[in-house]
Amino acid sequence: MAYLGGVMLTALIVLTCISIVGRSLNGVLHADAVVSLMPDLARWLIDAGIGPINGDFELIEAGVAFSIFAFLPWCQITGGHASVDIFTSKLSPRADRILQMLIDVLFATVLVLIAVQLYAGLLSKLNSGQTSLLLEFPVWWGYALCMFGAVTSAFVSVYIAVLRIASAATGQNYLPTMDGADH
Repeated sequence: MAYLGGVMLTALIVLTCISIVGRSLNGVLHADAVVSLMPDLARWLIDAGIGPINGDFELIEAGVAFSIFAFLPWCQITGGHASVDIFTSKLSPRADRILQMLIDVLFATVLVLIAVQLYAGLLSKLNSGQTSLLLEFPVWWGYALCMFGAVTSAFVSVYIAVLRIASAATGQNYLPTMDGADH
């Protein structure tokens, strides 16, 4: 999932760069100096489609949402979420296991809720036939992409929560120590 998120972000970066360069070139081609010196070339390039990518922000919106959900499973299973341990560094190992269990159960609950609500949104958009403004692609496509990541995130989070519950109950660590994000 993280690789898919990375591929998506890379594609969005390339899309954004091409759109920005196209928008800048289009502005130059409409400049008075270029129109007066090279009117045929300027008109030919503009007619060829030099300009921003139509609907780029719609694609970026859907792609970034997918990427976020694609990175969540990896972040959860590796313990890469940011944490502030000013208070927790003073806790006993048992108290720390219980606190981590509560956090992971809450996180799993929230991710399952997000997946359920995203599914409801997907069905709503699918039934309404809503499309994006410029590209007019069905909005449910973005929801479907996100659903894939949300369901994977929910399953991984539930798995982690179950292992944390077992760890709190038995006193054994079934997962490596989660150190949070590197900073």
